[in-house]
Amino acid sequence: MSRNYKISDQSRLHFLSFSTVYWVDVFTRPAYKDILVDSLNYCIEHKGLQVYAWCIMSNHVHLIIGTPEANQSDIIRDLKKHTAKTIVKAIADNPQESRKEWMLWLLERAGKQNANNKNFQFWQQHNQPIELNTTFLMEQKLQYIHNNPVEAGFVTEPHAYPYSSAIDYAGGKGLVNITFLD
Repeated sequence: MSRNYKISDQSRLHFLSFSTVYWVDVFTRPAYKDILVDSLNYCIEHKGLQVYAWCIMSNHVHLIIGTPEANQSDIIRDLKKHTAKTIVKAIADNPQESRKEWMLWLLERAGKQNANNKNFQFWQQHNQPIELNTTFLMEQKLQYIHNNPVEAGFVTEPHAYPYSSAIDYAGGKGLVNITFLD
């Protein structure tokens, strides 16, 4: 997977991680992961987000992103706001969700502790951005993202995990419309 990446001055790239409150394992069900996938693709198509790598784990997300023309922090804010509302509603409306009451209770509890929320808080507020301004950092974070599901024991090969861009880097087509680096 080693490449010689050309880091563009036009689009500052960042590695971001964001997690659910209390590290709740929400993303164990495909329906909730699919909401995040759809939202990433929407932001790519309509808001100017460029996703170079991504992975959804059980309670957190890793991304390598860039935005040559748009405000990156505004896009991530909107993405997190939309996915939070949509996923909380999906949990509440899912008759097969065995953890529904417990998860909604935790999300409501977190929301009440934060004056910025009306009812629920889904995501932790920080994104932990790291600017990727060298080839070494880019390669390090790309490998970290793609190996995360292997390290967690979900799969034995990175490209076998469907909620990651590893399949794209292995020559296949993943769920999110990623941008490859030069």
